Amino acid sequence: MDHSNHVRLQVDELTENNLEGATIYGPGDEKIGQVSHLHGVGSDAQVVVDVGGLLGIGAKPVAIPISRLDFMRDEAHAVHAVTTWTKDELKALPEHQH
Repeated sequence: MDHSNHVRLQVDELTENNLEGATIYGPGDEKIGQVSHLHGVGSDAQVVVDVGGLLGIGAKPVAIPISRLDFMRDEAHAVHAVTTWTKDELKALPEHQH
């Protein structure tokens, strides 16, 4: 997917309503996870991403700073994000405890 033409979300758009369920793409443009929920607001928020698993079953939730994700909308207005982290790097993070 070519993300260069996608519209970046503004800070005030980084809400749980907009981000929940968003697909996260890694450096090779592969799907590496999905946003479960947020902790906090704005640029200090933590995004809880479900990594691995199948259809949400067996996925490992990990919390990462929202600043490490570049959220945007595609041509169909679907919100997604790209990151430099790989799926293996995310899976190596400690599991997020609710």
